[in-house]
Amino acid sequence: MARGSAEFPLSVLELAVVGSGVTPTETLRASTELARRAEEWGYHRIWVAEHHGMPSVASSSPAVLIAHLAAATTTIRLGSGGVMLPNHAPLIVAEQFGTLHALHPGRIDLGLGRAPGTDPATARALRRHGLDADDFPEQLAELTAFLDGSFPEGHPLERLVAVPRSPESGRPPIWLLGSSGFSAQLAGMLGLPFAFAHHFSADNTIPALELYRSSFEPSAVLDRPYAVIGVSAVAADTSARALRLARSGGLSMIRLRRGAPQPLPTPQEAETYPYSPIERDFLDDYLSKVVHGDPGEVRQGLDDLRKRTGADELMITTMVHDPADRIRSYELIARAYDLI
Repeated sequence: MARGSAEFPLSVLELAVVGSGVTPTETLRASTELARRAEEWGYHRIWVAEHHGMPSVASSSPAVLIAHLAAATTTIRLGSGGVMLPNHAPLIVAEQFGTLHALHPGRIDLGLGRAPGTDPATARALRRHGLDADDFPEQLAELTAFLDGSFPEGHPLERLVAVPRSPESGRPPIWLLGSSGFSAQLAGMLGLPFAFAHHFSADNTIPALELYRSSFEPSAVLDRPYAVIGVSAVAADTSARALRLARSGGLSMIRLRRGAPQPLPTPQEAETYPYSPIERDFLDDYLSKVVHGDPGEVRQGLDDLRKRTGADELMITTMVHDPADRIRSYELIARAYDLI
């Protein structure tokens, strides 16, 4: 950290949340403002996700959004959290992130996942080239070879070059992302940094991190494991307001699970929605996994989570309706850690 008292890096996972009555243009402008503020407030990096067919998320094209956010900032690291590799030909990803790395050397992270980031029908539309999540290790090896220019002699792709590539500055760091043990073990075996989606798979966090660490083999990239966990957090000036803001994300997830995704509801919608008993249980479980409260409570919750998991870095994502509330939450967390 450039300043402040946090003993570990704090970062941002930006989903470009689209609230009810908020346009995608307004959402993406807020994402740009958040990136500028996160840099000013001392956050370590900001990653953007890849989601498709979700009215509540405007982040469908990570490379495009990263390029825009990088051009609007100067020092903060930017990356994908992540590119869903089975949705793309490895050469395309190598070209996109080679371009980003050439434009912004030393600031770009390439986080890779194997989930579709969408529903089955949209996944089929994305994957007409025939790639599948089961082919992820082979796709990863091909992407790495394109980025490094390291296809072995006799390989059918050895004459192909991913342009631009900058041998003198290397390639952007590759991270593996996951919500279960598969990517955790693969990241460990390859000696790569690992990011776990605690924000939607909290019950699997500790087992996955233990598997990552036990599988870890030192590499040219890392000599020891390095784990980031994504954390849902909402900070507000009072505990009651933070809870009110956080409920919007819970109702949004209920609608998504029902197969009826919509823009993120307002706090008023989430407050007055007629929850069934099953939906109320789901909401309570969702909220139990969101670190929410006033700034001191959120800091305590994040500190406790970090100690419990041994994570090297926390990456905060905030699902609230109003972009101003989202940016304010990150500001309050930064202040809680004396970063500003």
